[in-house]
Amino acid sequence: MDFKADHFVLFGIKPLFRLDLTDLDSRYRDIQAQVHPDRFAHAGEAERRLSMQWATHANEAYQTLKKPLERAKYMLHLAGHDIQAENNTAMPTDFLMEQMEWREAVMEARDGGDHHELEHLHNRLRGDIKSRYEELGQLLDDGGDFALATDRVRRLMFLEKLLHEIDDALASLEE
Repeated sequence: MDFKADHFVLFGIKPLFRLDLTDLDSRYRDIQAQVHPDRFAHAGEAERRLSMQWATHANEAYQTLKKPLERAKYMLHLAGHDIQAENNTAMPTDFLMEQMEWREAVMEARDGGDHHELEHLHNRLRGDIKSRYEELGQLLDDGGDFALATDRVRRLMFLEKLLHEIDDALASLEE
């Protein structure tokens, strides 16, 4: 195995955003069965260390590819497109206004203890995120429009964070 190979090569799959996650799971289990440190418990120190490195590498690759946002970021990285998440927070005004409206609605529902409204917001946002991932799949797999895909990934980062905030608000009401 080659530590320098990208995650798609490691699992022997095509570098596509639209992955067959069942196939990815199966390939991950196959690799883990080959390199898991338990298989090397009686081997020499160097072999045990190498198996641990491979198991860790395979796990990190799997975690990246199984999550759509992380997979998209990784694909953009491979294509040489930096999403500049840390130093580029500029977003279109209409998108930012939409985010403010979402956050206000979440805050009102949380402060009012409105579990039903939070679930409604959660479901609406999940639907929006799903359609945005479908668009991202088209951009990455069909169009190769990495510049637009970079913008869409940055927007999805905001939306995923908002979804976690809604989940946290729901959890706080259940306590």
